[in-house]
Amino acid sequence: MNENEIANKVIGIGIEVHKSLGPGLLESAYQECMYYKIGESGLLVEKQKPMPLIYEEVQLDCGYRLDLLVERKLVIEIKSVEALNDIHLAQTLTYLKLGNFNLGLLINFNTLYLKNGIKRVINGSI
Repeated sequence: MNENEIANKVIGIGIEVHKSLGPGLLESAYQECMYYKIGESGLLVEKQKPMPLIYEEVQLDCGYRLDLLVERKLVIEIKSVEALNDIHLAQTLTYLKLGNFNLGLLINFNTLYLKNGIKRVINGSI
């Protein structure tokens, strides 16, 4: 599967989780449910994946962690905030650059309709 196919499947799972739980919970609750449902779907998923920072050819452990990494290709950054803003987008893009990933999904579960809380973040061309 390529990144777009994985993303489409994950978006469907996210909508299913959101329909079941609704908005207003902590990010950790949505993360755990997404982790469970993505794994149940047969996709490889890693939770709280460490993301080291390489600075001047030195690997630094700064405590950065990806919320979810699917099939070692798709970064999922989960939020439960009033509104997504530029810093959330920048954070996701930075994770894509640090890990050399092409595609990420920034998902805000604190919306009435999840489709309004999903942003595709692209690093390079797919």
